[in-house]
Amino acid sequence: MLYHLLTPLADDFQLFNVFRYLTFRTGGAVMTALVMSFLLGPSLIRWMRRKQGRGQPIRADGPQTHIIEKAGTPTMGGVLILLSLTVATFLWARLDNIYVWIVMGVTLAFGALGFIDDYLKVTKQSADGVVGSLKLVVQFAVALLAGYLCMSALAADATAPQGMATSVGVPFFPIRLFEEWFSAPGVPLGWFIVPFAAFVIVGASNTVNITDGLDGLATVPVMIAAGAYALIVYLVGNVVFADYLGVPYVPGAGELAVICGAVIGAGLGFLWFNAPPAAIFMGDTGSLALGGAIGAIAVASKHEIVLAIVGGLFVLEGLSVMIQIASFKLTGKRVFRMAPIHHHFEHLGWKESTIVIRFWIIAVVLALIGLSTLKLR
Repeated sequence: MLYHLLTPLADDFQLFNVFRYLTFRTGGAVMTALVMSFLLGPSLIRWMRRKQGRGQPIRADGPQTHIIEKAGTPTMGGVLILLSLTVATFLWARLDNIYVWIVMGVTLAFGALGFIDDYLKVTKQSADGVVGSLKLVVQFAVALLAGYLCMSALAADATAPQGMATSVGVPFFPIRLFEEWFSAPGVPLGWFIVPFAAFVIVGASNTVNITDGLDGLATVPVMIAAGAYALIVYLVGNVVFADYLGVPYVPGAGELAVICGAVIGAGLGFLWFNAPPAAIFMGDTGSLALGGAIGAIAVASKHEIVLAIVGGLFVLEGLSVMIQIASFKLTGKRVFRMAPIHHHFEHLGWKESTIVIRFWIIAVVLALIGLSTLKLR
């Protein structure tokens, strides 16, 4: 909004010229979301405590320490994240950018789904919210639409490389190789790119949701992933940088750096209240929305596969659940003491703070590896 209001005045007032710079607006989004979180957090937490009474229901089959230490803590803290993130984005982003609307549409739709899920859990005082199959149907419907819109927007842009809309880039390989092999800047998937994009978005959303099991465990890795993608979208949205690095050029993708900045600011503000012992949990309202946002940004920037590296911690958490279920159904035995894997380490006697900080370190390392794919082409 500020871009559209103030840049036309830049010729008369030189100060307003800074609003043309993406880096300045990204920094503005970080600070706006952070300040909003600090200002709204205390009153929102008090209101949630009054309304929720007994707080988020704790799983009876989970670690017993959670029943003692976390009982009564209010949930739906994702509302704070979404408020800060949304206001910061629409204040600092260019509103004529289609990718901004696509990513925010996914974020708010998934956040609304998570809010309904949290509301049902709190009102029924049960760990069961929206039926899992229905949740997946809604997520895939939203994600399929987002994937189609991203494909259509890129296909309609005459400045984008030919075939970019329906192809997917592969880390560590320069696009010139794919142009030689397939006459496209990546592996051509045709219309299959839409369900592939949907799988990335839904997978990211649900693995972040699975990771959100300890105080601060999901929040910081999401911010780390957002920071990595802020750099990625900035580079792929610039034709000079993209050509130099040998990565797909996606016109307009750079504007998504503003959303990444807003995610970082909102995450930092929420972490202030979510740090152990947590005053509030983000709930599905936050985890589904943040995961969906990161997934949609990866799709829009044509760096879908890189997300498996940058967000490798989320992949690990999701795989631990799938391995546990498959092993128990096939052999009747469990691979982990409890899934997701962060609970496995709790059962081994690791302190919650130890698990959280070590997982943060893993997230940083994986993000650096993911960023290295930009140059190793």
